[in-house]
Amino acid sequence: MSVKIFDRPETKSFLETVSGLDKAGGNPRVKQVVHRILSDLYKAIDDLNVTPDEYWTAIAWLNEIGASGQAGLISPGLGLDHFLDERLDAIDDALGIKNETPRTIEGPLYVAGAPVSTGYARLDDGTDENGHTLIMHGTVFKADGTPFAGATVEVWHCDTRGFYSHFDPTGKQAPFNMRRTIIADENGRYKFQSIVPHGYGVPPGSPTEQLLSALGRHGQRPAHIHFFVSGADHRKLTTQINIAGDPLVNDDFAYATRDGLVPDVVERSDEASIKANNLKGPFAEITFDIHLTPLVNGVDNQINEQRKRAAA
Repeated sequence: MSVKIFDRPETKSFLETVSGLDKAGGNPRVKQVVHRILSDLYKAIDDLNVTPDEYWTAIAWLNEIGASGQAGLISPGLGLDHFLDERLDAIDDALGIKNETPRTIEGPLYVAGAPVSTGYARLDDGTDENGHTLIMHGTVFKADGTPFAGATVEVWHCDTRGFYSHFDPTGKQAPFNMRRTIIADENGRYKFQSIVPHGYGVPPGSPTEQLLSALGRHGQRPAHIHFFVSGADHRKLTTQINIAGDPLVNDDFAYATRDGLVPDVVERSDEASIKANNLKGPFAEITFDIHLTPLVNGVDNQINEQRKRAAA
């Protein structure tokens, strides 16, 4: 039997009470959001005839997500991070702002405080035995199209096992391995040497994997490299590039792949290229220019300073 009570006047009144709308104190914005979310949830329980067993199973899963610290992992997995990006894109369209370098999701594994250098940096420490050398470089441009000397390029990625430093369960990686902050040189250029990262998946048996499996989905990501790029009088860009040729480029559980963020990977084995980069053998090369966008009425309208991020 399916009985519905959402539309009863007493349910509507109860929702207002639970959300604090009948009280003078509190935060009006929090009340507004909580009322909407609870209303949608109550209606879903009614419409879908959610049983108490199903409901408390969901509560147990939420407890597991919190205990494992995976809220920042399931968020992109459910497309919420991508949806926020799509909204920011739509806002920019309305403002007439063109993002030549697309934004895309940050992910949960940034760590503040990476070592800083100018123009060039070595990201990896050379201990990954399966690493294939990568040289990546490009130019950061201002909104007016001129090179952005002094722009800040923060970059981070995982090793060939799919682990990030500071989050490596094996404890193998040194602090800030494959994490650096590069200040663009006088011509707006940045360059780094590292290794080609591999893709990775959500932790096996984790609450994130449990939900994705229930949805008939996988929890794998293609190989990618993260960036924060910022500079005076410009909006901070959060983006990442995928490694071309990875079979999951268009099947990312986190929905981070976007047009313009899959640059070509060129394999270099000629002596001139090897010597020019002070290397001892063949390497992969990626060229990726980055275009920043202007502030909106003097404000960065897309920055998320309140987001909790790890700090070393």
